[in-house]
This record gives sequence, C-alpha cells and structure tokens, in this order.
Amino acid sequence: MVSNTPIVQASKVSIHQGNMLVLRDVSFSILPAEFVYIIGKTGSGKSSLLKMLYGDVAIADGQASVVGFHLHNLKSKELPLLRRKIGIVFQDFQLLSDRSIDENLRFVLQATGWKGKSKMDYRIAEVLDWVGLKTKGFKFPWELSGGEQQRVVIARALLNEPALILADEPTGNLDPETSIEILKLLRSISEAGTSILMATHELNFLSSFPARTLSVKDGYVTEE
Repeated sequence: MVSNTPIVQASKVSIHQGNMLVLRDVSFSILPAEFVYIIGKTGSGKSSLLKMLYGDVAIADGQASVVGFHLHNLKSKELPLLRRKIGIVFQDFQLLSDRSIDENLRFVLQATGWKGKSKMDYRIAEVLDWVGLKTKGFKFPWELSGGEQQRVVIARALLNEPALILADEPTGNLDPETSIEILKLLRSISEAGTSILMATHELNFLSSFPARTLSVKDGYVTEE
C-alpha cells in the first residue's frame, strides 16, 4: 500500500541564484509513486527548482522537505545521504566516456558506499535489465545511441533504489520516437513505486501521457 505522506513538500519557498530572485512563494507536494511534469520556458526556473530539491541551490525563505530531509536547515554532512535517496536524470547524460557501461555504474555504487563485487554486479545487471540494456554492459557510451545512453542514465539513477527521481529535460536531445520510449520507461518506474518529477518543454507529452503538471512562469509555480 502506497503511503499518503508526501515524498516532497514545499511551503512558501523562495530561491535565489546569486543575487537574483528566481522563484518565490513556491508551494507544492508530491506523493509516493506519483508522476509529475514541470513545464516552463527556458530560463523560467525549472532547473533551479530541481537543484533546490537535491540540495544544489539553497532555500532563501520558506520550508521544504524531500525524502525525509528538511532542506531549509540541511547540514552539509546530510547532503550525501539525501542524494542517495534521489536519482537524477540529466539531459546531457554525463557518462564517463573512458569506461564501459558496467564500469560507469560500478563507479557510482562504489562512490555511494557499496561493498562486494558480486553484490554490485548483481545490482548493475538488475538495473540494466530494467531499462532494456541487459546485454550492453560491456559497451562504452560512445558505442550506444542517444536513447540507449539515456537508458543508462536512468539505470544509474535507479542504482540506490531512490524514493524520488528528478529528470531535467531527459528527452531534450532525443528524436520524437525515442523520446516517447524514454517517457514510457519513466512512467513504468513511477508505476513501480518511485516518485518522478520530470521537467519538459515537450507539451505533446501532456496530452498523450497526461499527469499532474506544475507550471513555472514569472517566478511562480502553479498547478495546471
């Protein structure tokens, strides 16, 4: 049974980038296993909001909690613990080009405290199977298509069984057909129990694959 306790809760949050106020009076929540879009023009503050949720941008005013951590008074030593409970999917992949897919994923597991080769190998095989790349672990990023690389990024985000995945324009560099495949994969992950907040500019997704939608405009976040 899915809990009704929000995995994300923001109340009257303001966010600055340098000396500039980017977002103000932001209030919203996301429930466990919920899929939510966030839309807005380039530069509207979508990425700043996502960065706030994984502790990369500080809260100027208000309060927010994510996966049980209070961001408004988060201690620096808590930041790695927060990020282990959050998966992040970037538009530009950020894979290590000099390592195989298996080695890319093993690097993340080692960096987040995993021990034991057999345990890590099992988890790597598990997440690659989930994203449809079971036989591709030996390949290097440059040997894969853009869609396959984004599947690796999603596999990487799943490694530590996160309660929340933040996807920042995950289909921005992909063709329309591949974009739909990636969206369907993210939706299936949400249905399996992981909350997903996905920033996108592809408004056709909203009609083809409807879900709750937050809109960022003129420094405010509103629900569509």
